[in-house]
Amino acid sequence: MTDGVSPKPPSLLRNPISLLGVAVTSVSTAFGLPMMFIDMFSRRAHPYLAVLIYLILPFVAAGGVALMLVGIVWERRRRRRRPGQLIPPLPRLDLNHPKHQALVVAALTAVMVVVVLLSATGYQAYHFTESVKFCGLVCHQVMKPEYTAYQYSPHARVACTQCHVGPGASWFVRSKITGAYQVYAVAFNRYPRPIPTPVKNLRPAQETCEQCHWPAKFFGAQQKTFTHYLTDETNSPWQIQMLLKIGGGDPNVTAASGIHWHMNISKEISYIASDAQREVIPWVRTVDANGRATEYMSTEQPLSPEQIANAPIRRMDCVDCHNRPSHIYYPPDRAIEQSFEAGRLDRRLPYLKREGIRLLAQPYASEQEATEAILKGLAEFYQRAYPQQYGEQAAAIHQATVELQQIYARNIFPEMRVDWRVHPNHIGHLNAAGCFRCHDGLHKSQEGKVITRDCNACHTILAQGPPEEVAQTALAAQPFRHPVDVGVDVAELSCSECHTGTGGL
Repeated sequence: MTDGVSPKPPSLLRNPISLLGVAVTSVSTAFGLPMMFIDMFSRRAHPYLAVLIYLILPFVAAGGVALMLVGIVWERRRRRRRPGQLIPPLPRLDLNHPKHQALVVAALTAVMVVVVLLSATGYQAYHFTESVKFCGLVCHQVMKPEYTAYQYSPHARVACTQCHVGPGASWFVRSKITGAYQVYAVAFNRYPRPIPTPVKNLRPAQETCEQCHWPAKFFGAQQKTFTHYLTDETNSPWQIQMLLKIGGGDPNVTAASGIHWHMNISKEISYIASDAQREVIPWVRTVDANGRATEYMSTEQPLSPEQIANAPIRRMDCVDCHNRPSHIYYPPDRAIEQSFEAGRLDRRLPYLKREGIRLLAQPYASEQEATEAILKGLAEFYQRAYPQQYGEQAAAIHQATVELQQIYARNIFPEMRVDWRVHPNHIGHLNAAGCFRCHDGLHKSQEGKVITRDCNACHTILAQGPPEEVAQTALAAQPFRHPVDVGVDVAELSCSECHTGTGGL
């Protein structure tokens, strides 16, 4: 018997799909909320924990809610197909009823709490995905070379997104779309080794670099001393005092000249590269302020009119020379010279530069293998060739071993097949073609004009030689003098033909 009141039908949530959704949402929320507050008030960055808190668990919780809704729809349809099954009616709301008032207040409070939590999570997720830690550490093996080099670069205090994304919504959306494929590539191990450069869809430098640098204000020259070390027994220093003609391209500031004559301010420079890395440039076009165009063609690799018409023409900007502004992989010889200058390597150790280059330049399968080989190789050399110094200068040899291991770890990444040869630096022309990609004396126009190969167009040597000789030399323009007689006129060669970064080894 009943009292005439219809039995209350069971909730639509009472089905396996919705109950699974409730469990998923409850568990993810129970784990996520405490960890979110811990992360917010923690002084240390935890990139993998942040991925879990702000990227994975919110999607898991949302998936649980979706399962709950799917289960409700499925259960409602199931009951409709079965006669006699009771379907709960839609709720009736009467704000004059105290119980309903309490329910509304509770529901609004819950919605406000959820909105605040989702806003905080979304805000943290946005900033986390824009952070250096996310770019460099989440995809650890993939981005390890770039992140490591970035930490030792002149732009180590500049966030990755300021150069790779820049301001504005459109490029932000593009970066996230590109990032989605990159996540897939990492997840399924479909990324190339090494990561190819240059970045094809990199935002123009005028919209990123020039947020901080003001090319129109560049002018004048800068005196600088370059200190190199020979690979002889005493690691002899050799200095070159040079006047770098910084120059500029804005005629309102100074006459267009020097290194930054190339800036697209009063002129436009475009070129065609015949390789993906833009190392080989057979065609160059300049357009002056009056609109006069001049085309220069390499006599070694001329292009046909059809090739020029079909080739992509790139307008030159900052990264065509400054192509490694934040991810610099130094060759062994230059990295060792920097450590000499900083006092991290003791120049009194005989043949330290030569042996250091030999150990760094060897092919290794992993960083661990390189670390062990450097430890063993340097000790064996001094023990065999200089047993007295091996005993008397044990501390310096140990310090040199540690420094060489760190040089390797900062610049060479065998797992990703990355080193200075894979990503050459176009600034200058010592270890890569750099300036000589165009300034090789072989690019000529139809009128017979040649892109200059004169070194003095960009710099003037004022003094050169051992430091004591340079200190007593009256500064004056002079031709380059190679510290070692190599038996040929070095002025007829490009530096990178011999200087491969391994000191001739």
